[in-house]
Amino acid sequence: MKRAATRKPYDEMTTDELFACYAQERDPSLKWEIALRYTGLIKSIALQIRGVFCSFTQLDDIINEGLIVLADAVDKFDPEKGRFEMYVAKRIRGMIVDLARQQDWVPRTVRQRAQRIEKTVTEIYNATGRMPTDSEVAQEMGITIEEYQEAMANASLHSILSLDELFDSTDQWQAPADPDNGGHPEQALMGEELVSTLAKAIGSLKENEQLVLSLYYERNLKMKDIATVLEISAPRVSQIHAKAVQKLKVIMSEYLQSG
Repeated sequence: MKRAATRKPYDEMTTDELFACYAQERDPSLKWEIALRYTGLIKSIALQIRGVFCSFTQLDDIINEGLIVLADAVDKFDPEKGRFEMYVAKRIRGMIVDLARQQDWVPRTVRQRAQRIEKTVTEIYNATGRMPTDSEVAQEMGITIEEYQEAMANASLHSILSLDELFDSTDQWQAPADPDNGGHPEQALMGEELVSTLAKAIGSLKENEQLVLSLYYERNLKMKDIATVLEISAPRVSQIHAKAVQKLKVIMSEYLQSG
């Protein structure tokens, strides 16, 4: 209690200092101070995903739900396993998509067709050792190329968490352990190999697919903003995004299942 009484005011403390204090004191006010500092991250992710939907709940509601996710994440976060922003961004995105599903923003038929496309792509990839063309997938599914392209344009919501869900299903996707700090060398090597495999998978994508992923996940641009940058339609951006994630999921799923 004495330490808390002599502690610097919150606004004079860095976020790292707040985390250090919270780790020692578990003061709820510290936890919420940390969470509130990441309100902008919630807004950024919400607006980023908003471009996928035709309608959206109130942004204030998303922020309120996001703060609960943030507060819970502060309790569970281990600074030795990476950056907090990376740790919590996936959870915020998951919370928003869960809200979307609860409110039926994406019809069941859209989700089912997206899953069927993924299954077909995986089957052709496993049989041929290469990614199929759009025409091959459409032909295998018995639909027209126009129907396939429309399905891919509508598949962005389904694909947003597709890789996250894949990695969550395996215990291999963890921050590499540092052997110098008591971690296991095997875990460090496994983490490095996984990151390397993902990097190679991204490198195998077409240039426009890599660009869309970079603008969406690294620059946090919305679909319509990416469309403006690339001078193409927003549905076309959604198609490229969904196909890129689909390819990565097929490649990484094969790698993870072989491990």
